[in-house]
Amino acid sequence: MPTPHLEAEVGQIADTVLMPGDPLRAKYIAENFLENPVQYNGVRAEYGFTGTYKGKKISVQSSGMGLSSASIYATELFKFYGVENIIRVGTAGALSRDVHVRDLVLAEGSCTNTNFVHNFFDPEIEFAPIANFDMLRAAADLAEEKGLTYHVGNTIGVDRFYNDRIDNERLAQFGILATEMELPAIYSIAAEYHKRALGILTISDHIMTGEATTSEERQTGFKQMMELALDTAVKFAK
Repeated sequence: MPTPHLEAEVGQIADTVLMPGDPLRAKYIAENFLENPVQYNGVRAEYGFTGTYKGKKISVQSSGMGLSSASIYATELFKFYGVENIIRVGTAGALSRDVHVRDLVLAEGSCTNTNFVHNFFDPEIEFAPIANFDMLRAAADLAEEKGLTYHVGNTIGVDRFYNDRIDNERLAQFGILATEMELPAIYSIAAEYHKRALGILTISDHIMTGEATTSEERQTGFKQMMELALDTAVKFAK
């Protein structure tokens, strides 16, 4: 039963999916962490693979960049393929000065300056997209056990990468740790379908200080995030 964006048959996708934005990061995770990975999707070069990790069936599916693209893949996975859990593994730009390049952020919530979330409700409602608490707690416990540098808190998902109108100092003042481009959609759709979702992010650059990583490091270098996400995934995978 292929969908417009996924050519997999039912059963080829695991109930627990890691979702990077970058298709090459999906390929990297499959080839370096999953046992016996099989590619099930190549539509629009948004690669999807299924394999096993520590004995559990896990999939990894790229979503592309932005709320709209992520919403397509989250909806099709939850609605048509029986996926129960999505863990976004992506990069983010730090806003808080307490957060540094290469730190991990576990996104407890995801604000947005877009109309995407508002489209689910009457204009009077301000829905707050949040992570699944069980997954968040499991990831935080694992990060603690591993001795990782991580932060738990609020993030913001935006639909413009280049936007000089955003008051980043004001966002940081209100405790927003980092900015990215997909989580408000993923969290909202998970809530709509009564599924679990969590964002585990690596800080690739700092909006305030100008620190940054290379494009190659962003694609393949964030192994702590990948391993934390996979170890969290096995706790929920069937």
